[in-house]
Amino acid sequence: MFKNILIFITITLISLNSYANNFQLVSSNLSSTKQINISQILNGYGCHGKNISPQLSWKNAPTGTKSFALTMYDPDALSGKGWWHWIVFNIPVNITHLDENAGNSQSVNLPSHAIQSQTSFGTAEYGGPCPPAGDKSHRYIVTIYALKNTIPLNSKSSAVLVDTYIQKNKIVSASLTAMYQR
Repeated sequence: MFKNILIFITITLISLNSYANNFQLVSSNLSSTKQINISQILNGYGCHGKNISPQLSWKNAPTGTKSFALTMYDPDALSGKGWWHWIVFNIPVNITHLDENAGNSQSVNLPSHAIQSQTSFGTAEYGGPCPPAGDKSHRYIVTIYALKNTIPLNSKSSAVLVDTYIQKNKIVSASLTAMYQR
């Protein structure tokens, strides 16, 4: 009996590990080796970017995925609690990319049924990086989540609440980290 349980746990861990190794997120706009482009930087709070959300694509979602969620988070924000720059959930399972500028306030480039919710800026749209001038380089972690369900929330939901639902329904995730300093 104990041996069977160990075999089951081992197979489960191997399966989860293979999901994690195969599920991938890439971007034509973001790189881990170059600073974030001015196109993706916020236009406000002393920053003079274009505030265009990056192009993102993902592949190899695991069987059982019912929807996707995407977040962009700065863990280095001075608030001590990080800063949510973008939250999109209920991305249909047949979608494998978001076009550049999908995060605009009109959501015209966002897939049907996908919902943007409240960021730390207090808006339901993409808000680009804008760390304090002279501060250390900040990390911007963009993560795509394969979820076992859709999320029963709306565009007025807080980032923390949406993240709670994401974590509860996560099958696997893939991330990329870009940097910005001014």
